[in-house]
Amino acid sequence: MIKRIVEISSARTCLSIHYGQLLLKQDGQQVSSIPCEDIGVLLVDHQGTSYSHAVFTELLKHGAAVVLCGGSHHPAGMLLPIESNTVQTERFRLQIEAKEPVKKRLWKQIVQAKIRHQAEVVGRDSDVYESLMTLKARVRSGDPNNIEAQASRKFWPVYLQDVTFRRDISGSPPNNMLNYGYMVMRAAVARALCSAGLLPSLGIHHRNRYNAFCLADDLVEPFRGFVDSKVRDIFQDSGPVDELDQATKAKLLEVLYEEVSIAGFKGPLMVGLHRTAASLQRCYAGEQRFVDLPKI
Repeated sequence: MIKRIVEISSARTCLSIHYGQLLLKQDGQQVSSIPCEDIGVLLVDHQGTSYSHAVFTELLKHGAAVVLCGGSHHPAGMLLPIESNTVQTERFRLQIEAKEPVKKRLWKQIVQAKIRHQAEVVGRDSDVYESLMTLKARVRSGDPNNIEAQASRKFWPVYLQDVTFRRDISGSPPNNMLNYGYMVMRAAVARALCSAGLLPSLGIHHRNRYNAFCLADDLVEPFRGFVDSKVRDIFQDSGPVDELDQATKAKLLEVLYEEVSIAGFKGPLMVGLHRTAASLQRCYAGEQRFVDLPKI
C-alpha cells in the first residue's frame, strides 16, 4: 500500500489520536480522520498547529516520519521511529563496520546516477548534455575530484532553459519550490532507511557532526532529479511563485507518487525508495555490490 503524505499548512489545526485515527480539527470542528497506518509522512508547516502527545507516538509506531517546519517554512526538525526493523541491531553493526572502499564505491554510484539524471532533465538537445555524460564517466571511487560539483555548475545555468537561474536556498523562485520538494523527498528517504534497519545519521559521504540525517542526504541525491523535473514543469506552467500556496505544494507532493523504475521494479516512487534502501542494506552486508538506483 502506498503511504499518504499529510501536510498541515493552510489553517490553525489541532491534531489528536482516537482509536488509531489521526483527527484533524479546525475551530473545534473535525475536518478529517486518517488511519495512522496509512500515513507515511506528516508535514507540519503552520505555527498554530497543536498536538496531543499520542500523535507522535502513534505515528512513529506505524513507521511514519514527522517533519516540523519553522517560521521560514524550512524544516526545523524531523522525528523518525527508533525501532522499525526486527533485525535492526545487526544491520546497524554491518553499517558501522562497512569498510571505506565499500562506501567510496557506493558514493561513486550515487554521484553517477545524480549526474545522469541532471543530463536527462536538461535533455539530449541541450548544449551541456554531452558534457554532463562525459563528467559522469569520469567519476572515480569516492569522487575525489568532486565531479558532482562540476556537474552542478553546468546543470543549474541551463536548468530553466531560456530563463537565467542560480541555485540558492534563499534565492528567488523557483528556489522555494526546490527547497520544499527536496525537504519532502529527504523525509521520505529517511523513513525508508529506518524501515530498512539503517541509521540515517551514519552517512556514506556526508559526515557533518551536527547533521542527524547524513545517510538520508547521501541517498536523496539520485532522487533530486524527480523534484527538479517537477519544479521546472510547474515553473513553465505558472511562472514564479513567491509564496507556496496549497495547490503548488500539492503538485510538489505528487512527485512521491510518480512511477519510477528501479532494478526491474516499476511503481510509485514512495515504494521504490524502500527498494533502494533495502539494496543499500544488502551492500553493507556484502550481498550485492551495486545499490539499486532509479532511472529518470
